[in-house]
Amino acid sequence: MEINKYLLFADVAETKNFTKSGDNMGYTQPGVSHILKSMEHEIGFPLFIRTRQGIELTPNAEIILPIVRRLLSINEQLEQTIASLNGLEIGHLSIASFASISRIWLPKVLNRFQREYPGIEIELMEGGTDDIVGWINNNYVDFGLVSRRHTEGLEWISIAEDPLVAVLPEGYVDDDDTVFPIKEMHNKPFIIPAEGTDYDVHYALADSGVVPDERFSSKDDSAIVSMVANNLGLSILPELVVMGNDFKFKNLPLDPPYSRELGIAYRSGSSLSPAAKHFLEVLQEVICS
Repeated sequence: MEINKYLLFADVAETKNFTKSGDNMGYTQPGVSHILKSMEHEIGFPLFIRTRQGIELTPNAEIILPIVRRLLSINEQLEQTIASLNGLEIGHLSIASFASISRIWLPKVLNRFQREYPGIEIELMEGGTDDIVGWINNNYVDFGLVSRRHTEGLEWISIAEDPLVAVLPEGYVDDDDTVFPIKEMHNKPFIIPAEGTDYDVHYALADSGVVPDERFSSKDDSAIVSMVANNLGLSILPELVVMGNDFKFKNLPLDPPYSRELGIAYRSGSSLSPAAKHFLEVLQEVICS
């Protein structure tokens, strides 16, 4: 079976729309239907059903989808390796990342990477820890830029330590204070990152025995900083998250200190593609410079 059939199947599974997938891959809508019908005949069962809500995968299609994505990932790696051996740097790279990493690290990394490897197309997805781990395991992405906590079962390459800081309303502490005791957050109004977004803050609170008065929870880092700036409570966030925010707030290192380990996570038992290895080299050079 031609690899393009698998590519089209995976794209329709994502878009739930024959016309949109046809536009993505250069097929007419009848062409998409013909290719998928041919694929169904070849494998022996239907792939999609039409409902009032649109196109949905059949139960059998749901089962083979992760395997198809894995096959496409391996095929992409094969093509990149062949191109690399022939002296051509071409390919496609899918990356998942925390929004804070996308905002602070990746602009410089991507700028340099695209100058050095203009033939490699990059797709970026943003999410929390659970999102990124799921995308890696289901072959949506080649690797994730994420915190190490709750990435068990994945391969790991450490990049940097990112300290956790106390995020406080302006005027909450004296100007000459240099640290903030985490114990001071016990029973205080608190805005906490949503479970599954960043586990390191939850770990720091549990490890220190601090139980704050959780008033709000959010997946959006900027929303948390904004709520703190508007005197809705205190918070703890990674230093990378609070960098570059325009809100009026104060951040101080925690006492005792806590941090999150940031790095690259990828599927266990797999290896990074040539494009991913190039990206890692550039990332490490930019971060360490």
